[in-house]
Amino acid sequence: MKIAILYICTGKYSRFFSAFYVSAKQHLLQGLADIHYFVFTDDEKIKDSCDVHIIRRECQGFPYDTLYRFEMFNSIKDQLNSFDYIYFINSNAELIADVGDEILPDSTGITAIRWPKQKPCSISFFYPYERNKRSTAYMPPLDGPYTYYMGGFYGGTQTAFLNMSELLAKAIRTDVQNGIIACRNDESYLNKYLHLHKCKELPKGYCCPEEWISTPSHSRIIFRNKVTLDMYFNKGRDNSLSGKAQKAIAVIWNAIRWYIHV
Repeated sequence: MKIAILYICTGKYSRFFSAFYVSAKQHLLQGLADIHYFVFTDDEKIKDSCDVHIIRRECQGFPYDTLYRFEMFNSIKDQLNSFDYIYFINSNAELIADVGDEILPDSTGITAIRWPKQKPCSISFFYPYERNKRSTAYMPPLDGPYTYYMGGFYGGTQTAFLNMSELLAKAIRTDVQNGIIACRNDESYLNKYLHLHKCKELPKGYCCPEEWISTPSHSRIIFRNKVTLDMYFNKGRDNSLSGKAQKAIAVIWNAIRWYIHV
């Protein structure tokens, strides 16, 4: 079984690769698969090796490094065609426990992870879907059931993954040409796709932000808290009390507008 791991670490994100790679070599599908890492980076210090394949990519800054990731994947489609499964993992991911064949997809062809704070009784009112009706990522209200998926770890069979990647790259380009960038960038388009196409769901322990857990005992993959390392990763967010209050008001107002079709 051959598995391709897609990993993007341009700009300051390259600092995460070493820890991720070491943790993946220790915990990911041990003895079950021949794993190759395809690393999109502008860091000259990261070199090719027997299982690491470097694709030189200049840093475009936020949000374009994340928004155009599906185009990056499509650019090496010929290399990926020889793999059985393909997965994307965020640059700040770190495996802290063994991850086995439970991540392989079912008959749907795609595996994704539910938003960690999501509960069965959660109300879609609070999910950060794209609510601009002009966007190809637009999610209509009253069209449930709804599930919100994290954009930091997903994958599937070669065919299913590449088909999804091609469709999402086209959708994103269409929006950009029309002056639209979805509210959660690539994650918005992924959620629209997975709303229309069923997938195998993994629990939050496979995609849990470090700052959201008091103990990692039930987690297998955590996402390192980037902001504690460098405020560059804060991306201009206002984390003051007033900033959080303004964000909460905006979330509620946008959700109300969503339901009344404004």
